[in-house]
Amino acid sequence: MDITIILIIIGLICIITSLFLGNSSSSYADELEQVSISIHQETNGLKKRLKAVEEELMIGVGPLTTVGKTQTTAKPVHVIIVNQILSLHSQGYSISDIAVRSSLSNDDVIAVLQSKGVIT
Repeated sequence: MDITIILIIIGLICIITSLFLGNSSSSYADELEQVSISIHQETNGLKKRLKAVEEELMIGVGPLTTVGKTQTTAKPVHVIIVNQILSLHSQGYSISDIAVRSSLSNDDVIAVLQSKGVIT
């Protein structure tokens, strides 16, 4: 026999066996899809938890008012900043030092301390 006929027969045998063996990459595709879905679900769950934590941090932080002839509403101060102000005040820092460290005005620092009952 000629070499070309032998190669054609071997090629046909390879094609026929590949049809009967099936495609194993479909199982990999299914597994990849499952992993992708689970990662998407976990990401959505983390986003929901992060949103809940952010909302919890904002609870109890209402608008602060400054004391004077007219009361005006100031921007709300985050709970972490309020805790920092209270901590610095308990350590003996002055109002101006606390204002510099917390990036707030003196009036805002006084309003936070008054809202927490520290300064009357």
